[in-house]
Amino acid sequence: MTVSAVVVSHDHADELERSLPALAPQVDELLVVANVPGSIGPAASGVRVLENERPLGYAANANRGIAETAGDWVLLANPDAIASPGAVAALLAAAEARPRCGVAGPTMLYGDGSWQPSRRRFPTVGGTIVRRTPLRLLFPPFERQRVHYLLDERPTEPVEADWMLGAFLLLRRAMLAEIGGFDAGFRMYGEDIDLCYRAARAGWERWYVPAAVVRHEYAAVIDKRFLTRRTLWHWRGIVRFVRKHPERLRALL
Repeated sequence: MTVSAVVVSHDHADELERSLPALAPQVDELLVVANVPGSIGPAASGVRVLENERPLGYAANANRGIAETAGDWVLLANPDAIASPGAVAALLAAAEARPRCGVAGPTMLYGDGSWQPSRRRFPTVGGTIVRRTPLRLLFPPFERQRVHYLLDERPTEPVEADWMLGAFLLLRRAMLAEIGGFDAGFRMYGEDIDLCYRAARAGWERWYVPAAVVRHEYAAVIDKRFLTRRTLWHWRGIVRFVRKHPERLRALL
């Protein structure tokens, strides 16, 4: 089985200097979608590059990269996600062992090496309101929403997941073809949740693979400030997700 990697870069040339050399030896094909000028630098030597004529949203860029690659599996990675040696092989082995695995995600670590809660439960209405409003100052999510972030679970063997952060995901191409890839209506934020949710409804499994380790800086801009352009994009994603999947309104807490 072959793996094609797609990295979407929006002025992330510096990050690619570190992530591409770690990723390239682990995949059969590596494609960078350059969303704006200056999105790629000399580290991309030997890497295929698609340069956009105009900027696109993240989901649209992901779909474009997927369509331009040919691997049986697509590894979608953020520019700031640095794969440890053997990470892709570990994901592929776990996924190939499970015929209905459509999505596989790794253990993620912050830049300082501490564990990052990348495997999560599908969001609820109440939890989302707390996380995305000043209420999070009164009810700190990492203290009050331990179940959402699965903070008390540190599996050492592959386990199923609701969804995982889209910063580094191995995706079965057959699954992507069946469910229609990413929803390009998500500009940024929420597209990974939506993809995993649609995969679940179509009977595809999502697996968290602890043996695969990826270091991810995770700027978390929307967690640090209440009103930014990205905050508005996130709320737009939330609204789109709920409009598409109104049954999630019943998941209040």
